[in-house]
Amino acid sequence: MTDDSIARVEDYMSREFHSIDRDATVHDAITMLKEHNLNALIVDRRDEDDEIGLVTVSDVAREVMGKHRPPDRTYVFEIMMKPVVSVPARMKVVYATRLLAKLDLSQAVVTDETRHPLGIVNRRDLVFACLEG
Repeated sequence: MTDDSIARVEDYMSREFHSIDRDATVHDAITMLKEHNLNALIVDRRDEDDEIGLVTVSDVAREVMGKHRPPDRTYVFEIMMKPVVSVPARMKVVYATRLLAKLDLSQAVVTDETRHPLGIVNRRDLVFACLEG
C-alpha cells in the first residue's frame, strides 16, 4: 500500500494492461485478449485532445457475436466504449468502489494526473480491498 496507509486505487489496480489501435479489427482484439488472458483492452487516443476508449469481452459478445457481425470486418472503433470512466490512481478505494457500483460498471481505467492510463481496476478487487480495511 501507499505510505500514508489509506487504501488507494493504485494499490489494487492491475498494472498489466494492453492497448490497441481504434482501427484494428475485432479479430485482432480477440487475439490480444486471448493471448494475454485479459477482459479488456485500452483503445489508444488519436492525439492528446482525444479520449481513451475501452473494448471488453462483453462488447465483443454483445456487438459482434450477438449481432452476427464478422470479427475480421468489424473494427474496434465500432464497438468500443468511449469516453470511458476513469479514476485517478490516488483516489481512495472506497470512493472508486462507490462510483463503479453507482454506474454499474465492472471496471475502470486508472489514470495519472496527465490522463495517461496506468492500469485497470475492477469492482471485485475494490470490494475485497474495502473488506480488508
